[in-house]
Amino acid sequence: MVLVSSDLRSVSKQECENKIERNMMKIWGRKNSSNVRKVLWCAAELGLQFEREDVGGDFGKNDEKWYLQMNPNGLVPTIEIDGNILWESNTIIRYLCCKYSAGDMYPTDAGERAKAEMWMDWHLSVATPKTGPIFRGIVHTPEDKRDYAAMKAAGEELTKSYQMLEKQLDGKDYIMGDNLTMVDCALGMHVHRYYALVADKPALKNMDVWYERLKGRPAFVEHVIPFP
Repeated sequence: MVLVSSDLRSVSKQECENKIERNMMKIWGRKNSSNVRKVLWCAAELGLQFEREDVGGDFGKNDEKWYLQMNPNGLVPTIEIDGNILWESNTIIRYLCCKYSAGDMYPTDAGERAKAEMWMDWHLSVATPKTGPIFRGIVHTPEDKRDYAAMKAAGEELTKSYQMLEKQLDGKDYIMGDNLTMVDCALGMHVHRYYALVADKPALKNMDVWYERLKGRPAFVEHVIPFP
């Protein structure tokens, strides 16, 4: 069961919170946010029930006192589950996979887990910043004001970074091997954005096949594909 913000607007904030069952996750964040989408995708892959409220962007509320008490950054997503308030999308993905899929989506071997987290951290620090100029240029900037040179340069740099992922995927169905893990959820959303927004990119055979495999997963189609 997924209840979105339209189900929540007729009740007060406190009444809304009182409705949430203790074992049901609450997610605050708009469904077109890249960081919210990867958490929604992960939760759906795990078969978790959750209730979502639109926050951020045109919906606002992320600068209100009640929200800042949970997440002082004023960003999305924020979740509440089992009495824990968590923010930072990769941390949320780690927590959910550890709690609900240890040994499967969350590697229990210390070395394998470190490698998965290494790729998650790499993408956050190296690849994600290169996506920003492209996304802002296409989605948030009028066509006559776009810096096409900067967007092209960012796309070329992002492609160079993804050549590392291309090598990692050689001979694998997913980033860590035969099975979907937390690192696929962390990276897959942003790789979707790469395919949606970057023009004139070279073929990255392994990454192309991996992306097509992700598009065959119903949860990815539901939560990631609808937006760039």
